[in-house]
Amino acid sequence: MTAALDSNEKLAIHELLARAAYALDERDVEMLAASFAADASFSMRIAGGDLIGPFESREGIMQLMTGSMAEQTDKRRHVVSNIFFPADTGAEEGIAVVSNLTLFATENGAISLLTAGVYHDRVVRREGAWELLQRHLELDKSY
Repeated sequence: MTAALDSNEKLAIHELLARAAYALDERDVEMLAASFAADASFSMRIAGGDLIGPFESREGIMQLMTGSMAEQTDKRRHVVSNIFFPADTGAEEGIAVVSNLTLFATENGAISLLTAGVYHDRVVRREGAWELLQRHLELDKSY
């Protein structure tokens, strides 16, 4: 899709990214799952290392997410910022979106910066709702 987005569509995509981050932090599995398309994929690379994933389908992504949640003892805050829509060739389905991630953790009364990175997403509008179709995360360091 290469058509220009209007401000309402951009705002809805911003909200999608914020809702996915909030759901992950609050461990709201239902809200998080609803942020991904049924045929979504997710991959990541940490500090220029090997590609992790891709994890295929909403169910596969949710297994990764819930497994990660189960291992965490701290309270996470995924801060998504600097969201923009780069020029897109239109070769793939959906709209390209780039944003920054800053990940904080609170444990034992102390807040620390765990890592930062960049999300490279493709989002689609299906049945009236925006969803993440492809998500790739480039992290600056391990968390």
